[in-house]
Amino acid sequence: MATPKGDPEFILRAPVIEDSGDLFEMSNMPRYRWGTSRLPFYSLAECRAYMERIGTQTRAISAYVGPRMVGMATLGRYEGRRAHVGDLGIGIHDEFHGRGIGTALMAAIIDLADNWWNVPRIELIVYADNETAIKLYQRFDFKIEGTLRGSSFRDGAYADSHVMARWRTSPPTP
Repeated sequence: MATPKGDPEFILRAPVIEDSGDLFEMSNMPRYRWGTSRLPFYSLAECRAYMERIGTQTRAISAYVGPRMVGMATLGRYEGRRAHVGDLGIGIHDEFHGRGIGTALMAAIIDLADNWWNVPRIELIVYADNETAIKLYQRFDFKIEGTLRGSSFRDGAYADSHVMARWRTSPPTP
């Protein structure tokens, strides 16, 4: 898959346990961590345990430049009365922002939800000041449904978050 601006190509595929080291690297980068609720100094063991927990109710899609994982998105599917709802998480390596990787990962997650799992509602929580991420989600028809005031403590202050969701109201057309 070609990327904008003549950047190296990347591919999307399912991650493997051996990618835990790349997730460890990404998780400890300032821009990546700033956009998540993770604490600093995320350990390699924690990254490996996270990768091992990805199971039948969660699908992960990773982006690779060569053998290096540079982004990952997950879609977790709820059960029971919320089986029609998925929970989205996405993160991109600090050095690979603005190269179309987030867009490609979002498109792959939407395809999974719409065409494989039949999950018409996808939810996420994003920091209210993460304008880049919010614009990406809005390009995929996510809407802000509410604001959680002071939902996280980040950089020595309380930060607001938006609850966003995408609702596919009709089946996809062929």
